[in-house]
Amino acid sequence: MENEKFKVLLVEDDTNFGQVLKNYLELNDFVVELARDGILGLAAFRREKYDICLLDVMMPNMDGFTLAEEIRNVDPDIPLFFLSAKSMKEDILNGYKLGADDYITKPFDSEVLLHKIKAILKRNQELQEKQHSQVEFTVGRYHFNSKLRTLQFDGGEPQTLSPKENELLLMLCEYKNDLLPRDAALKRIWGSDTYFNGRSMDVYIAKLRKYLKEDSTVEIVNIHGNGFRLVVPE
Repeated sequence: MENEKFKVLLVEDDTNFGQVLKNYLELNDFVVELARDGILGLAAFRREKYDICLLDVMMPNMDGFTLAEEIRNVDPDIPLFFLSAKSMKEDILNGYKLGADDYITKPFDSEVLLHKIKAILKRNQELQEKQHSQVEFTVGRYHFNSKLRTLQFDGGEPQTLSPKENELLLMLCEYKNDLLPRDAALKRIWGSDTYFNGRSMDVYIAKLRKYLKEDSTVEIVNIHGNGFRLVVPE
């Protein structure tokens, strides 16, 4: 973990506090994007891929709770901390109801925050590694090996997939018969959710549909505005 540069989205309207915390995290080998309000924070989150979000609660234009809801709509799994001067029980409970991993009241010890961030990122990394431990999938009459990047129909000649084709099919298999959010795929594979990356992903979806056309029971369905669903008979 120490060798990786995790990316943090820090949304904080207090200029001095935000800059001090940004500098502290950068000194501890994090890459930090500082946004000054909720609207700017949401724009940054939609534009780039982050490993964790640190959100102030009381902010102009869009408060932290509303921002957290918007973030959770895009990525329900990203670690999320509230950093707030609001210490009332109902505020803290509201934060956890919105899916926060932690609610830290100001003032706080930066070193404690740092260790909490490292702990949650380590846990997430272990979960992702466990999630990716399955490398072989049955997709109708196809056999997909994500480690070898091969797709094989009815025991025939395996077709080698490109890295992006492979990663996209892997995500579709992980979400099999469920919605794969468009934003989640763009951030994991392309690194950011931009118009041009979205068009690129549509091209790769078309390629995968072509590869899977031999089995009429397998289908990649476009859920308009939300993402894709790999429909496979159980």
